[in-house]
Parts: sequence; C-alpha cells; structure tokens
Amino acid sequence: LVRVDPGGARTSYPVSLKAHYFPGVLRVLLEVSQPSGSPPAAAHTAPVHVLLELRPSGQPTIKVAHPGDAAATTLPEERWTEGVAGTGFTYEDFLEQQYFWTGQSVTEHVKYGARDTDLVKSTPGPSDRTGYSEVRTWLDSSIGFPVYVEKTMKKNAPVREYTYYGLRHEGGVWSANQIEEKNHGQTGSTLLIIDRGSPKANLSPGDFSPEKLTRFP
Repeated sequence: LVRVDPGGARTSYPVSLKAHYFPGVLRVLLEVSQPSGSPPAAAHTAPVHVLLELRPSGQPTIKVAHPGDAAATTLPEERWTEGVAGTGFTYEDFLEQQYFWTGQSVTEHVKYGARDTDLVKSTPGPSDRTGYSEVRTWLDSSIGFPVYVEKTMKKNAPVREYTYYGLRHEGGVWSANQIEEKNHGQTGSTLLIIDRGSPKANLSPGDFSPEKLTRFP
C-alpha cells in the first residue's frame, strides 16, 4: 500500500493478503506492516492484522488486531469505511461485498477509455451491513472484471474512485497489478500494488486462525 499525500510524498506499507473461499465462508486476511524507517508507531501507522469474513447470509464480520493484543476485536460497522493504516483503502474495500448485495442492475453499456463496459449499480438491502450506500462498477464487457469503480458512503463524504491498471489473466483468474484510490475532488491518492502472488495458493483454515491474527513478527 502506497499513500501519496497532496504534495506527492509517498509512504509505503508492506502488505500480505490472503483469501480463500471455504465451505460456507469467504475469509480474507490482510497483514499491514510498519513503513520502513518510520518513527515508533503512531496510531495510523502501527502494524495491523485484519480478518474479514463473508457468509452466504450476507452478514460480514471484520476483526482487527495490533501488536500486544491478546485477542482480535470486532470492528463496529460504523468504522468499516475508515482507511486501513491511514490510507485511502477502507477495511470494507478488501471484502468487496457489494457483488453480494440484493440490489444489482446493469444501467447502461458505455465506453471507459478504449474498453467496452457494463455499468453495474449495486445497492445494499435492509439486511446488508455496509458503510456504503451505493457502488457503481464499470465491468469490462468481455472479461467481467472491473476497470473503474465509484463508491458512495452512507455518511456525508467524497465519492471514492478506484481505477484498475495492468489487467492480467493467470491460472484462469483475472486480476490487476495496481489499483489507485482517490477521493473525488481532492488531491492525493493511495496505490495498492500487487507485485507477486498465486491464484492457487495452498491455504487452509489454520492460515486464518485467531493465533495467526494476533501473531506479529
């Protein structure tokens, strides 16, 4: 994760991201490390581990742990759209649960740059727990993968804009090697840069255990 402030200065947070769909639950484990050369941890830069879970019932949970915690704490829903480690990517962004909301519609077929896209509007139902009121996704019509996304929060805040770069196809899976987040009308951004990984990592339930969540180097 690379946070770019309005003046162009960059702060890089090393990240490890694991995800696997087990029977009945999708689990995502995000491990964010302290930026190298940074001062002793301020609250927004401290190392943090985040476990996100989504079940077919549509009721996600987000748990967070910091160094020294005996156990992870459940993050309340009103904090799901806070930036992880002070970056522009929110906790909820790493779950991408909008695709499971009850309200889904293709509003139009449009060009986004050189790509033909389907503009999908996702809205949560009364039982969907989320900090967003609406997500609009420009999906490449040929591969069904996003090239641009706009997310609107329930609270009064700028629309978050996400642009996907370097789309690639590996092991039957489409992905991007970089996602840029910006707040509409503001300067500065956050980059999520994926420099390596595997679409078929050998993951087990133990990789997402409570012990993993509270274990820091």
